Amino acid sequence: MTYKCILLAVDLTEESRPIARRAIALAQAFESELHLVHVIEPLSLAYGGDVPMDLSSVQDQIHEQAKSHLAEFANSINVPPTHQHLIFGRPESEIQRAAEAQDADLIVVGSHGRHGLSLLLGSTANGVLHGAKRDILAVRVGADSD
Repeated sequence: MTYKCILLAVDLTEESRPIARRAIALAQAFESELHLVHVIEPLSLAYGGDVPMDLSSVQDQIHEQAKSHLAEFANSINVPPTHQHLIFGRPESEIQRAAEAQDADLIVVGSHGRHGLSLLLGSTANGVLHGAKRDILAVRVGADSD
């Protein structure tokens, strides 16, 4: 099997670097296109929509900061602006939607590799895996990755 388009989903933390290295190696090996996606979860989703104040200016600041960080990260791994995607929504569903929009045949995400079903449930990697219509590579990161 070869991959023509790989979607790298990152949270833009330092743990994104080893995930990116794996995606880059695969993209080079398969001579694939590499796309980069970062999903911003709206504050209303993160806090259950029960915040009694207007968060739009805070959300705008988060968006601008994420846009800057995404461009910086993408530049460091040579992903052109046309292959950078900054999206609002739930990461699990938006990563799948971005993969579909780009016709990606592989999604690369990070996983903390926590043990036990209860720790696995709710993770972004697990959310992306469920309902996946394409291959998923979960790259182990964090303290458990040794």
